[in-house]
Amino acid sequence: MIYYKQHIKTGQEIMMSKVLLHTLATIVMAAFLVTNAQASTEGIAAAPEQVSPLLPGLSVPNITLKDQHGNNVELQKRFAEKTTVLIIYRGGWCPYCSKQLANIQKIEQQLANLNAQIIAVSPDSPEKLAQSKISSPNYLLLSDDSLTLAKALGLAYFLDDKTAAIYRNKRGVNFVDAQGKVNVALPVPAVFVIDKSGVVYFQYANPNYKVRLTEELLLAGVKSIENQ
Repeated sequence: MIYYKQHIKTGQEIMMSKVLLHTLATIVMAAFLVTNAQASTEGIAAAPEQVSPLLPGLSVPNITLKDQHGNNVELQKRFAEKTTVLIIYRGGWCPYCSKQLANIQKIEQQLANLNAQIIAVSPDSPEKLAQSKISSPNYLLLSDDSLTLAKALGLAYFLDDKTAAIYRNKRGVNFVDAQGKVNVALPVPAVFVIDKSGVVYFQYANPNYKVRLTEELLLAGVKSIENQ
């Protein structure tokens, strides 16, 4: 009888141990998810006016993105080929971005004559990029759907709550903070002229997404690097 009672007690202890282990595992997993959520928001400004774009003279990090066909593209390898006009835009849904891309396509041949290639990057998925009307061997579209490049370039920012409520699950990239709140982020539109070593030579970024760099100034920036 004494042995039987001791056996019951041991069974209860085993059950309690399992419960404690399960609880501990849950706590560890929750902490891991919170840490990841917080880490994913690092490098994202609270507003477009607070972004800190990568300055001329600094190198663009070597980041791999996907093109409209789902193929991996290593940026530094592409930069090494020729002078690069790197365009960061909000997405194909943005009329200001579409107009900018169309205008730059008009000077595509002039850029090619200057031995410059065009790489346009947005948060759009590869599937959405495949639907783009932009089609040219000298015009590469890449997906930055996690804003990895936008954050590295200092261009990512969170939308205000009112705008985020409209864009959520439709436009921009969703990030979940430690409290479980969903925040929507986008990049400030920008243009970089990058040399073959991956160093920024010219940069233009404007928190007012309606104001874009003119084609004339872009050509001047590319010509200046080619004349070095």
